[in-house]
Amino acid sequence: MLIDGSPYGITCGPDGALWFTLVHQGRIGQVVPGDEPTFFSLDPADGQPTVITPGPDGTLWFTEFTGGRIGRITTDGALTAFQAASPYGIATGSDGAMWFTQLQDDRIGRITPDGQLSTYPLPSAGAMPSAIAAGPDGGLWFTLNQGNAIGRITTGGEVSTYPLPTPGAAPVGICAGPDDALWFVEIGAGQVGRISTSGAITEFPLPDRAARPHAIVAGPDHALWLTEWGTGQLARITTDGKITEFPLEGAEPHGLTVGPDGAIWVAMESGALARHSLHPGEL
Repeated sequence: MLIDGSPYGITCGPDGALWFTLVHQGRIGQVVPGDEPTFFSLDPADGQPTVITPGPDGTLWFTEFTGGRIGRITTDGALTAFQAASPYGIATGSDGAMWFTQLQDDRIGRITPDGQLSTYPLPSAGAMPSAIAAGPDGGLWFTLNQGNAIGRITTGGEVSTYPLPTPGAAPVGICAGPDDALWFVEIGAGQVGRISTSGAITEFPLPDRAARPHAIVAGPDHALWLTEWGTGQLARITTDGKITEFPLEGAEPHGLTVGPDGAIWVAMESGALARHSLHPGEL
């Protein structure tokens, strides 16, 4: 599906539509597969909206990295913004609040649906907390891109970190897997990682270590799916480490999600939403 803009983050909303960010245009898009997309302009439009995810309140929440805002949009397009320095990743916590990373401030933030904001400092400077995901243990797990580690924060604000075995791994995307562990991608090392809730880490090298994996999501097929930004591919990894790769039309794949149709949808910054069916031969 061609898009007039630069899709970056994508998710499936509570209304059964795909919602996505247009990072360079300052807009949020919404589309039901098979229909024409609808766009909602942000004001100001220079905030670079990045990650988007469903909230606990039936709306969509997103980050504006350069604009320093957390955004909220209802399914009919009503927008609200809250100030927060350098937000990037965002996820719903087990406490019913939104948790987000502050990429340049070395903090993890928490915001309630009505806008009450708290932040928690990380133990080391310059670690660049990036993506964040709710874990099966009730904590929030996040990547430390320049800290070369995976972090965990409880809903009470207690932080733990787990260094990665590979130097310069630079983790970015992270998600809860189907096996009660967290799965993440290492853009610097060309690997997929798995961390148990006790902190045990396993790494799986991709066929091309220069693939620069960016985002990862759990699929409906008990496997993990990830984007390879450097090679323009989609990859699938089973929980025992078997990797399969698929070409994508377009360039610079970033976020991905399971769509309302059960397919994997990928945000291509070159100007498209790419669909990959899990059922060969399906149109």
